[in-house]
Amino acid sequence: MRKKFLLVINCIFLAIGNCGGPLISRLYFIKGGKRIWLSSWLQTSAWPIILIPLAISYFNRRKCKFQNRMSTIDQNNNNNNNNTKLILITPRIFIASTGMGILSGIDNYLSAYGVAKLPVSTSALLIASQLAFTAGFAFLLVKQKFSIYSINSIFLLTLGAIVLALHAKGDRPKDESKKEYILGFVLTLGAAALYGLILPLFELLYKKEKQTITYTLVLEIQSVYCFFATVVCTIGMIINKDFQAISREAKAFELGEGRYYIVIVWSAIIWQCFFLGTIGVIYSSSSLVSAILITVLLPVTEVLAVILYGEKFTAEKGVSLSLSIWGFISYFYGDIKANKKTENQSAVAEMIN
Repeated sequence: MRKKFLLVINCIFLAIGNCGGPLISRLYFIKGGKRIWLSSWLQTSAWPIILIPLAISYFNRRKCKFQNRMSTIDQNNNNNNNNTKLILITPRIFIASTGMGILSGIDNYLSAYGVAKLPVSTSALLIASQLAFTAGFAFLLVKQKFSIYSINSIFLLTLGAIVLALHAKGDRPKDESKKEYILGFVLTLGAAALYGLILPLFELLYKKEKQTITYTLVLEIQSVYCFFATVVCTIGMIINKDFQAISREAKAFELGEGRYYIVIVWSAIIWQCFFLGTIGVIYSSSSLVSAILITVLLPVTEVLAVILYGEKFTAEKGVSLSLSIWGFISYFYGDIKANKKTENQSAVAEMIN
């Protein structure tokens, strides 16, 4: 029940970040922002937020450890001392999280470039292709099993993305050159492929690690992962002299200097919801479920782009929305059936014993 509750909470975080992140990043660019490294930096720079729940967990474990020391020590207490370790992350997990953080920093730049050069509908379309990459890498890395329902879901969600591609030809913004538009396409597709690799790598880390994977450990991994992704983007900002340009860009921002900083701050917070939700869903379920949720939220982003930025809601987008909902229902219907089958088998085994 606790894991199901965490799954629901992380799905909410993922939905907020997945829909709100591209929209607020696009707002930055269409209102005068031009710094791609800054936009990529904002995707993970709010990682210190994670330190709040980690600090609470730290003090609770410290209090528990102190109480154990003050109590009568017996063999059982000695065996349980591992549960009160103040830092759960091991050197092996730290190194793995660092590597994935560096990959994420590169991925942040690729996706930020796409958001800068492409309409929200087009960039979201290309990012949705990560479902196919995630499915492939999950099969190779973690031996992900596919039922007829999950295969049907992947097919429908991918088909929905292809349908959206039918209207992409007329989406090039007037102020973007054809060369920049094509480069945006290529880099966004690269971002989808790279993130499709990162998701199964997290699941592989959880499976290979010998110690118990708790949600506190997941938060520690997330903080290390986002920290090094931010380091990569910080280096890019320093080289590109983005820090010096922030004040000048704020004064020229179409919505005003004050709102420029509001957009910047909320961009960082909303993107952190995405990363926290993603890694939490992988912990509570699997990398494939995380990728499916990201894909199924694509039409929601499309609708919000229509409402907020006046993008056209074409027939292709309507068909894509229907296919995505169908695929979403197909996957979770199969998941419910599989869980019921497992529960029935367990009940029969208990009766025999």
